[in-house]
Amino acid sequence: MIKVIVAGAAGRMGSRLVALIKDSTALTLAGAIEGKGHHALGEDAGETAGCGRAGIPITDDLPALLERGEVVIDFSTPEATLNHLRAVAQYRRAMVIGTTGLSALELEELKSLTHHVPCVFSPNMSVGINLIYKIIGEMAKTLGDEYDIEVIEAHHRLKKDAPSGTALKIAEVLARSVHRDLNQVGVYARKGLIGERKKQEIGIQTIRAGDIVGDHTILFGGMGERIEVIHRASSRDTFARGALRAARWIVKQQPGLYDMMDVLNLK
Repeated sequence: MIKVIVAGAAGRMGSRLVALIKDSTALTLAGAIEGKGHHALGEDAGETAGCGRAGIPITDDLPALLERGEVVIDFSTPEATLNHLRAVAQYRRAMVIGTTGLSALELEELKSLTHHVPCVFSPNMSVGINLIYKIIGEMAKTLGDEYDIEVIEAHHRLKKDAPSGTALKIAEVLARSVHRDLNQVGVYARKGLIGERKKQEIGIQTIRAGDIVGDHTILFGGMGERIEVIHRASSRDTFARGALRAARWIVKQQPGLYDMMDVLNLK
């Protein structure tokens, strides 16, 4: 049984991770953490997740839990995630990170810290999305410059970062496949008299509404035809199950930074 610590255990993703681990035959819940001052501190992680008593209280002291945990799964905030990773690096444990919205400086620190510990970092843990990363790269190479590329993403109203980390990853894969620099060709909003669409543009458009778990559409528009690749997540369990699969994989790896395509052997 792999001993898992869940960060952000009272959140939307953390609660689902706790529930799924509780039902797992391969993983066991070794700890649950939340930020200092969080209203759920001291509560039973299973009861907070709505899956029955787990016997694990939610705490804000990750180092104390790392003595008995093997891997931390984190879907929290950029600041909290880096704090957790610093502790994980000190104790030489493994980590799975699904947090999005990290700045360039935060990403640099993450890369530096993972020289010392094995870590899976992916903006989307869905098996389907990671398969799409591979497929759309080949599609873009084949279709070439004669097809316009647009990425549309939709998420719930509470999501704080935009575009989604998944949409940005999709756009990066597409740009790399057609030998473009996303920093130069990415277009994130259109309004007013903007003129004709430039041939090299890659559009990334954002929708925030209701309780949408996560929709991503990749559109290749040519003259006389349109090709769309669509992924819709109907439950957060899609991402939670992917993260648990990553946790089972990462505890066997050498220190370094990996992603879900490594976990799924899609590279």
